[in-house]
Amino acid sequence: MDHYGDTATVMLKKSCISPKEDSLENISRIEKTAIHGIYLSKKLLRNEEYYEKTVNYIECERNRDTDGAVAVIAVKVYFFLVPSHASVSSISGLESCLIYSTAVIGNHMILNVVLLIIGFFTCGKDFGLKTVYTSVMLPVFLGIFENIFPNIGSITDSQELDVLCYILVVSVGLSILFNRNASSGGLDIVAKIINKYFHMELGKAMSLSGMCVALSAALVYDKKTVVLSVLGTYFNGIVLDHFIFDHNIKRRVCIITKKEEELRQFIVRDLHSGATIYEAIGAYNMEKRNEIITIVDKGEYQKLMKYINQEDPEAFITVYTVSDMRYLPKK
Repeated sequence: MDHYGDTATVMLKKSCISPKEDSLENISRIEKTAIHGIYLSKKLLRNEEYYEKTVNYIECERNRDTDGAVAVIAVKVYFFLVPSHASVSSISGLESCLIYSTAVIGNHMILNVVLLIIGFFTCGKDFGLKTVYTSVMLPVFLGIFENIFPNIGSITDSQELDVLCYILVVSVGLSILFNRNASSGGLDIVAKIINKYFHMELGKAMSLSGMCVALSAALVYDKKTVVLSVLGTYFNGIVLDHFIFDHNIKRRVCIITKKEEELRQFIVRDLHSGATIYEAIGAYNMEKRNEIITIVDKGEYQKLMKYINQEDPEAFITVYTVSDMRYLPKK
């Protein structure tokens, strides 16, 4: 991943100059595409200082999770979406209809620019800057696959399996990006806008924004491809919501233990979490005990249960699933 991150940094630094300069003659087509896209964004934003801050932020945003998610999305586009000819919830799907086998990568960057700028102003600077990074890295990965696996056909030799693999693979990558307040650009930005302003789940928003693209398959391909595109777009939204929901799921743990103070200290100091203490009365012998209630994620839950099993195996514990939580973080 470090190599790909360094490639993106070089491309971004080159984008500070005009794409007409002779210094761009010796770089690859994919680098030229990314540089032209970012240069256009710079001109449209008309803010040199903000542009420089964007470049600095992008250089700091090279982390394994984001790079990994973008790599996963690039895999789904190059190995499954393009060979299937289907148009499933992405700008790449539209491209595969209009320009199959020629300039998939170049047009991907150009079509993303307008949506990228809209994302800056509607979804916030943090989302916009992260999406700039992923939008640059996506064509980089696609270029790498194009050079290593030129003119590759369908891996599965089945249009239906290609669409199914696309749905499963892309949902993993997008769920990682959305949970980090980022996207891969394109229709992901449209879905994020719908999610923010109309409070629609991201998966459903992806399906809604992708339906028009899916129907575009009718302009180029046969009825079977159109049906696969529409069904793929619909199920892509369902699977995406499943991955996002599973990632965000938390547990509400209610504990009655003899080592109340020790447990409270562990939750606050070791888990860096909060808790609420209620007075509870047992119906059998009317004995008063305190019940500690805390909400934790998967990793914290495992640590909490390990601690309780070691310190007080006889503790009374009930666990509930929490799908959403709204609160004001402590400063």
